[in-house]
Amino acid sequence: MPWKKKLRSYQGKNKDYSFRNKLKKEKKLNDTFEVILNSLTLEELISLKLELSSSYINNRLYNIPIYNSLIYIVKEACLKYALSACRTKGEAARMLGLSESNFQTELKKFNIRQKKVEENT
Repeated sequence: MPWKKKLRSYQGKNKDYSFRNKLKKEKKLNDTFEVILNSLTLEELISLKLELSSSYINNRLYNIPIYNSLIYIVKEACLKYALSACRTKGEAARMLGLSESNFQTELKKFNIRQKKVEENT
């Protein structure tokens, strides 16, 4: 048997963090819903969420600065995704094009804390 190099599996601090697993654990997400969600574009998903949110108040979202708040909503979503997709905070910062100190500042600004999520399999 020829000698094969054993690949090191690097596991950073974020290895147990997954936003998807967190939602599954909270029973907010299942496989069927993931398939349906995957077929929607991001624009369709945001529009649908806004429509559903406004339906409870007779489609009146007056005096709520949605358009001005979008940048913060998108930034928070990107931070959460980067933490979920990367092994370390440094890697997540590089993925977003931020320095590690700016990344830490953004995490504090949006009050994002990492919690380990164990997958129930």
